[in-house]
Amino acid sequence: MLTKNVRLVAIALLLSCSAWAQTGASNGDWLHYGGDAGGTKYSSLDQINAANVSGLRVAWRWKAENFGPRVDSNWQVTPLAVGGTVYFTAGSRRQAVAIDGATGETKWTYRLDEGERGDRAPRINNRGLAYWTDGRGDERILLISPGYQLVALNAKTGYPVPGFGKNGIVELWDGLDRKVQVNEIGSSSPAMIVGDVAVIGAAMLSGGAPKSKTNVPGYVRGYDVRTGKLIWTFHTIPKLGEFGNDTWESDSWQYTGNTGVWAPISADPQLGYVYLPIETPTGDYYGGHRPGNNLFADSIVCLDAKTGKRIWHYQLIHHDIWDWDTASAPLLLDVKVDGRARKVVAQVTKQGFAYVFDRVTGDPIWPIVEKPVPQSDVPGEKTSATQPFPTKPAAFDRQGVSEDDLIDLTPEIKAEALRIASQFKLGPLYTPPILPGAGGKLGTLTVPHNQGAANWQSAAADPETGMLYVPSVTNWWAYAMVEPAAGRSDMRYVGQNVAVPRVFDLPIIKGPWGRITAIDLNTGNHSWMVPNGQAPQYVRDNPRLKGIDLSGLGNPERAPLLVTKTLLFSGDGAGLFSSGPNGGGPKFRALDKKTGRTIFEMELPGNETGLPATYLAGGRQFIAVAVGTRGNPSELVGLAIPRP
Repeated sequence: MLTKNVRLVAIALLLSCSAWAQTGASNGDWLHYGGDAGGTKYSSLDQINAANVSGLRVAWRWKAENFGPRVDSNWQVTPLAVGGTVYFTAGSRRQAVAIDGATGETKWTYRLDEGERGDRAPRINNRGLAYWTDGRGDERILLISPGYQLVALNAKTGYPVPGFGKNGIVELWDGLDRKVQVNEIGSSSPAMIVGDVAVIGAAMLSGGAPKSKTNVPGYVRGYDVRTGKLIWTFHTIPKLGEFGNDTWESDSWQYTGNTGVWAPISADPQLGYVYLPIETPTGDYYGGHRPGNNLFADSIVCLDAKTGKRIWHYQLIHHDIWDWDTASAPLLLDVKVDGRARKVVAQVTKQGFAYVFDRVTGDPIWPIVEKPVPQSDVPGEKTSATQPFPTKPAAFDRQGVSEDDLIDLTPEIKAEALRIASQFKLGPLYTPPILPGAGGKLGTLTVPHNQGAANWQSAAADPETGMLYVPSVTNWWAYAMVEPAAGRSDMRYVGQNVAVPRVFDLPIIKGPWGRITAIDLNTGNHSWMVPNGQAPQYVRDNPRLKGIDLSGLGNPERAPLLVTKTLLFSGDGAGLFSSGPNGGGPKFRALDKKTGRTIFEMELPGNETGLPATYLAGGRQFIAVAVGTRGNPSELVGLAIPRP
């Protein structure tokens, strides 16, 4: 076993070495939300392998029931693991917790009482913490509170670090240029630490029917991890004179908000770059008040972590009116394309695309083509004439709606699906919403749903093979643009859901409703696709499907993924975002990485709500995963192979 000082030096070296961003978690630790700074969710640990995974059992259970009034299936945390200690956030108060990774015993907890500011925070869900060390004994845990304050804690004791900010706390409301109200801005993902800089994103209220076209902008900022001093600010809505300002026509940059980074941030410590997945501007479905392409909304942006200087960017959606914001952490890998070594960053999206770039230059690895798309006829709206489509890899999930996409398990079911769909406007990807009654239709039937094919679960990757594993759902919704009720909003139009009748209590779109797709980033080709588990119980119990093979339909949830040297771990998912009732489930699986075949399946104490992490504690490999069921207390569960 490594001594404490040797281990700290090893961690510091790993954080700065050239391979750290693309070789996964090392040294038996899990130092970042995604395992490594590059978000691969990969570990080379293989004590748990194909030969013994059938013996995997629950080793300990840490219960969150006393950590706030809302501790349920919205607990999207992924724990960190450092030297056998596991760190995570718990409860609606977002308490920081440290436990023994071998036993689950609590070591310390920290709670920041923010009063109304915390109680009314726009984002209760949170995905965890950040870790930093100087390699000489100073170890810190960084917490972003629900009320949007940055707290530095001593990793050993849980006490605030005295020399950081004011009594260990930095006020993140400062420096946002516009007056901030309670409930306007917060964070749902941890900081990304590169060297001595903590990069902080932001999350706002949902913007489907905002009260105003004006909002706080979600600037991204870099803070000194030792002192808490603000080092730089990147304006995700460029100011006058800054690059991209001209894409906000009619001076809409002055009042439009959002464009935050609520998804996890990724980084390449060797290059000193961070990669930002930036969200949609205000509002989600109507852009008449913000004409233009709206940089840097719906973009991946690469910054120098020390200075905040923009290195490169690529806008994935121009003038978004579908709420297909960039919702997942970019993934960093080193691969060989046409025999040439390439440092790449892959961004999976709600639209169902994986955009792949050279992470140094921002050049697309394979051509991305601007194609004409349908245009809006909503008054005041001005959609982009084209949108960027990757030539490789192919889409990993269904896009757009045609009659061929409708459920067809029996002729009777298909006929009913056609009848229902005839009430809605159908079309390819980027078909815009309509006003109710336009063309005799109730609204636009859209695939993917605004929650997307991919979402915050992102993807996982194998640095040894260059394989990208993408969990996604085939989901849909129908919506239209309506004038807001008097006093409800100052926007001309806001989005309104239109109920889509189910087809004999079945989804209207074909399955698989949940899937995992393996994409070889060396070639851009798909290697395999498997359904995520089995169809929900309500589908299997439907009397109209008696005798029909349902094995390819899948569970309508994104599988939380973990890759190890020998296995791909997945699960049913939380049941939060299914297209029908009873989505999600407690199943946890080990898959063959080469084929997607299930090798082993077990049942967890609840539905898997966060991404799993794996680490060593006492020389033994554990897998820790957050679980919960709506309305029930959540738990962090430690899995391991029983000792002989």
